Amino acid sequence: MRIASTLIVAAFAVGLMGCMQQAASSSITYKAHLTAQAEVPPTTSTATGDGTFTLDPATKMLTWDVTFTGLSGAAAAGHIHGPAAPGSNAGVVVPFTNVPAAAAGEIKGSATLTDAQIADLQAGKWYTNIHTAANKGGEIRGQIIP
Repeated sequence: MRIASTLIVAAFAVGLMGCMQQAASSSITYKAHLTAQAEVPPTTSTATGDGTFTLDPATKMLTWDVTFTGLSGAAAAGHIHGPAAPGSNAGVVVPFTNVPAAAAGEIKGSATLTDAQIADLQAGKWYTNIHTAANKGGEIRGQIIP
């Protein structure tokens, strides 16, 4: 009886690990490369940035890690905007709450999305940008794409 109980517990643990691996593998990764030329209108900045955005469809949780360097001054704000195609502007969908006041840095965070927001993200209609005092509308921008 004890061996049977041990086997049942072991089988449950293996099954649970398989479910966890399957859930982790169902996440969708998106990327953004931020440049001054992608801003609307473009800026003359030489700054660049890169972002990785990961969506867990099961929990609707989006996490991000955005790095930037070479801004004209300290970052004043950063956001995810949408819905908008490249070359178009849109309102803030998700504000970044922990933007470092520096010309280079990293922004990490997460937010729970609605079904409509997920649809816009999956359709490539979201972009991210970093704002500075010299470029209040955004200094660098990148479309968030799979």
